Amino acid sequence: MSRYLTPSKVALLCLVRIYTEGVVPNSSAIHVLSFAVAYLGAVGASDALPSSGARARHHSVSIKDLEEALITQPSSIPGRSIWDLFLRKIWSIDSCDALEVFFTEISTTLSKTREEQIRDRDAGLAPDSSCMRLARCSPLGAFVRRAQLEFTRLQFHDSVRLWKGFVKYRLPTFRAWARKNPSDERPPVDINLLELGLNTSSHLAQVVYGNIEEDEEDDRYISTKEVERLLEFQIGELQRFGGRVPEEMNAQLERIITAGVTLPNLVHYLRFLDAWRAGDYPSSFDSLHRYFDYTMQSSEKATYQYALLNLAILQADFGCYEEAVSAMQEAVSIARESHDMHCLNFCMSWIYHFGKAFPELIKDIQSTGMLGNEKEGLAFLKAKAKETEMWSLLSTTLLSEAKLELQNGESLVSSIENVVRALHLNVTKNLLNSMGPQLLLETALYSRIGVTHLAWLSSEIFRHCYRSSAPFEDYLKNAFRSCQLLAQQGRYSDVSVQMNQMNPENLRSLKTSQYWAFFSGVLQLRRKIYNDDRVAASHLLSQLEAIKLPDHDLSLLLSFLSVEFMIRRADYTHALQLIEQTAQCIHQDNFDIQPQVKLLCLKARIFEKTGQPQRGFSLAMRAASIAHRSRLLPSLWEAICVLGGVLLSLREFEAVSEMIESIMPQILESNDCDLAAYAYSLLVDANIGTAGKLWSEGKNDPAKKEYLNRALGYLDCAYDQYEEIEDIRGQCEMMAKKATVMHLTGDSVLANDYAAKFLDLQGQKSPLI
Repeated sequence: MSRYLTPSKVALLCLVRIYTEGVVPNSSAIHVLSFAVAYLGAVGASDALPSSGARARHHSVSIKDLEEALITQPSSIPGRSIWDLFLRKIWSIDSCDALEVFFTEISTTLSKTREEQIRDRDAGLAPDSSCMRLARCSPLGAFVRRAQLEFTRLQFHDSVRLWKGFVKYRLPTFRAWARKNPSDERPPVDINLLELGLNTSSHLAQVVYGNIEEDEEDDRYISTKEVERLLEFQIGELQRFGGRVPEEMNAQLERIITAGVTLPNLVHYLRFLDAWRAGDYPSSFDSLHRYFDYTMQSSEKATYQYALLNLAILQADFGCYEEAVSAMQEAVSIARESHDMHCLNFCMSWIYHFGKAFPELIKDIQSTGMLGNEKEGLAFLKAKAKETEMWSLLSTTLLSEAKLELQNGESLVSSIENVVRALHLNVTKNLLNSMGPQLLLETALYSRIGVTHLAWLSSEIFRHCYRSSAPFEDYLKNAFRSCQLLAQQGRYSDVSVQMNQMNPENLRSLKTSQYWAFFSGVLQLRRKIYNDDRVAASHLLSQLEAIKLPDHDLSLLLSFLSVEFMIRRADYTHALQLIEQTAQCIHQDNFDIQPQVKLLCLKARIFEKTGQPQRGFSLAMRAASIAHRSRLLPSLWEAICVLGGVLLSLREFEAVSEMIESIMPQILESNDCDLAAYAYSLLVDANIGTAGKLWSEGKNDPAKKEYLNRALGYLDCAYDQYEEIEDIRGQCEMMAKKATVMHLTGDSVLANDYAAKFLDLQGQKSPLI
């Protein structure tokens, strides 16, 4: 087929010709022009079309779209709509020769050039004002000139093929045209058949046109230009949102390819993206090399750095990190030599974020001083982004700076300032793609400072307002953060609904499917640990460890869950070993205050449970000091609770009671049922311990009874919190303590009832491994 002309463009030329004849009234002119320009514009302009659903399904304007747009618009001729005039125009082209004449005369709709006007004036010809003329530089004028030029370039067999496609294109309107024009006796195919006395079933018509009325394949009637626009749109969508080419679109592209259309080089890049997201490594490398080999052979010589950039990203996803760093260094050198600042800034940003994930692999780059330390690198990226007006890079750099300050425990005010600056930039520059990282960081920020309701609100804003304009990977991470907040409150049904409502089409990508499997597994693992289902937890843990995602934060999360599981199994030796291994894997370049506090708290808990409270005391105090200095409030409450557990082992009951009661409102505000239950259980032990101390000292019974009653109240609160998250062991422990208290107070009936309930809960636990 031709590079540009298609039957639908011939139909649009007929519509333009009707407009220039002056039969379109002012009331309909805007509608007709908007329709024509929308189909002649970019692919992204499909939202402006009257039938956007049909536009999304077809690669060009269909005759049905034209009918819907024109049939309701009146013309200047009484009793006739613009649709009627359009039918008359397209059926006036009754042969291949008439099509030649149509394209020859279409230039009369254009305004004359300066040379033509001077020639007419010298010849004494008056300006022609019989019809409207299009400016040659207007969108419609440019379309007419391009169409006429492309038609003159067509070979004879291509022009005949265009005529056949146009005949089939207008065939559905034959009955409507014949009903409006009963006096014209014309066949639905060619006027020459009527002059020869033949119909469409004759032998000659079958040889020339085939069985045109039953042939439904129209993929051969598209142009190379339309295929290129379609590929550009698909590539843009894949780069914006991730994922893979939909099955329906992939089948349509295959039909286009088999139709014999000359394919642009972009088809190789589309195949590269699709194979890359599918995890088909050999095919992705092959398609990438094919695309840039063809591109380098054309006039686009300044693309070598982009080839290296894509190759580095591809190799990094496949685990070839040293090759990725080498390719990116070469891309930086080529971008500097060619003064391509956009590519250079992107490469520098990639090196910075890659260094955060794999600091040991970029030591050579750091030794050369390419980016300096982290703060110098971020300052460099900010300056270059402002110079080149790369607002998306500037927004990402501001968020990276805020994240770095949070990880290092620096000024919280400065972090919030950078977040607000990035948000202002996203709103003023309409950077919808940057809203995903923005809201993800806001969720993490609010969670760190203990404002859980704002963290939940940020997550919901992303889910409801920016889901359609953000990459699916960002949406998946946001859903996981939201599910973590739900799981803290024991809302497991909501967690299951939110994780299972992911579109399966988006999970066709290997990377996103792995992330979804890991996130779902982590949420299930936490629940199984609470349920004390050791068999299921062990299997889930082994499966999650086998995924090995290149994300340091997720690796730390899995390590923390493993330690929690080992503590519940009383496997303290292996738990300490895992804590030491996790601490050693934290480098200076990926250092974060929050995991450090968590590791100190876990280690202090192990020392407290193994009868070494003095060692646990120093660790808990250190964790609380770091969390307080860094404003990590939930971590501070956890550290104080761990410190309370250590002090209980040292029989400091009054101090524990005062300390935990002072932070109890803040713990409840964090909506963490596990932490709240732990705090309540510490208050139970502290009050019972105080009552026991009074009893051993032989003091008055009213004070002892008051502490016991207070302990019973805290027991109910702790049991409710454990019940919310389905923590079987915690419920058993509370029932056992409650039965013990009832026995001490002399209420044997209630003591037996609580003991029976304890046995029922104990029966829900899975057998030991």
